[in-house]
Amino acid sequence: MSVSTNRAVRPLVGVVAVLILAAIVVVAVSLFRGGYTKTVPLTVLSQRAGLVMNPGAKVKLLGVPVGRVSSIDTLANGQAAIHLDMDPAQLAQIPANVGIDIASTTVFGAKAVDLVPPDDPSPQTLRPGQVLNTDHVTVELNTTFQQLTAVLSKIQPEKLNATLGAISGALDGRGDKFGQTLSDLDHVLVKLNPSLDNLNHDLEVAPAVLNAYADAAPDLVSTADSAVTISKTIVEEQHDLDAILVSSTGLAGIGTDVLGTNTGALTDALHLLLPTTALTDEYNAALTCGLAGLNVMGSGPPLQAPGVVITTGFQAGVERYRYPSNLPKVAATGGSQCNNLPKVPFLARPPFVVADTGSNPGQYGNQGLLLNSDGLKNFLFGPLDGPPRNTAQIGQPG
Repeated sequence: MSVSTNRAVRPLVGVVAVLILAAIVVVAVSLFRGGYTKTVPLTVLSQRAGLVMNPGAKVKLLGVPVGRVSSIDTLANGQAAIHLDMDPAQLAQIPANVGIDIASTTVFGAKAVDLVPPDDPSPQTLRPGQVLNTDHVTVELNTTFQQLTAVLSKIQPEKLNATLGAISGALDGRGDKFGQTLSDLDHVLVKLNPSLDNLNHDLEVAPAVLNAYADAAPDLVSTADSAVTISKTIVEEQHDLDAILVSSTGLAGIGTDVLGTNTGALTDALHLLLPTTALTDEYNAALTCGLAGLNVMGSGPPLQAPGVVITTGFQAGVERYRYPSNLPKVAATGGSQCNNLPKVPFLARPPFVVADTGSNPGQYGNQGLLLNSDGLKNFLFGPLDGPPRNTAQIGQPG
């Protein structure tokens, strides 16, 4: 090979070597960034992605990388849609109800997406394209500064300076008192702390109570108006009320004199009335029947002619009077009875009460009325021939 040919080949070899090195670097970088690794997409919706959340951030489960952030989009409602590229092999091991936290190791560190295993894992696993919601986004120092700046931008410096000056003047020389106030407040809070549960319960039921008061407000207002009217009436009639009170005072004084003077007599009268009232209570049923009967008689139609109407009748005797067993005596017991009198229900009759009063018409069990059929026939028709008629002698005389 000639010298001219060598000179033409050397630059070409150098270019090829450079291209090969560049290709090696590109492939290494792509391998490092996972460019040739098969991934499946997931989407995470968050209130905010964080000031230090960039594409390529790691997705970790218990500290083990299982994917990375591919891109971040801002939605119309202000939320952030974080698109993840997940390792398919790891995706099949993650439960579908896994929690999502966007956190960082330090205040100024880059954020990562942490997958938090649930306490009760679901039997189902994550599937490609699933949309998850974040449970927690760490607050960055930048966010705090941004919110503080927003607050300070609404405050006028001269008014803030005047307010701080007034506070400084108010607290000047009163540090001990202010410290004692804080100490007293601490004691109050310590005593209040055991009652926080009751306070929370009161706050929970307060809406229902307030609604009840709101519903009853018209009636309460009406009652208040009526109370005003009553108060005006009392004021207008105060002279009559004074007269009533004076009369009541005088009556009370007279009553005191009467009762005080006759205390012994009233006591004796009450003692004497006690047996009478006890007997009246014992015969309550009989007295009630008697008074009810008088009421029926009083409300009945009048007689056709003045006088007394007596209805009499005859009844066959049951037993003759026997001496001395039928002598009258007072030995009945059992108290008074009413037995539905004076109005007896239909198809009912008061029972016959047998008392130990010396006479009992049913004590022997004899029939009250006996009829001799032969004697009756002889009395009506005279003596008849033949024996008494019976079923076996039908047609015979008699």
